[in-house]
Amino acid sequence: MAPRTDSELSCRERALLRVVAAGRAEITCSSEPDMFVDGVACCDQYTAHTLAHRGLIVQTGPAGLGKRVRARLTPVGAAVLGGIGEAA
Repeated sequence: MAPRTDSELSCRERALLRVVAAGRAEITCSSEPDMFVDGVACCDQYTAHTLAHRGLIVQTGPAGLGKRVRARLTPVGAAVLGGIGEAA
């Protein structure tokens, strides 16, 4: 899937990318990673899955299946968000 530009992202997608960029998000280690914001389950897991499948967010490191780790923007995620936040 080709990454979408910032103008093609929904408001919710941009908001979740900003949360990840701010270091407030964790995701589970799985093929369908669930997102947690400030320790609370995200209300839109579908959007979190979409961001992960599009390669805009990833986990910071390896962990056991289902364990939570900090989420981070990928270089592509940072680029579509306009370079805001941490990119590896």
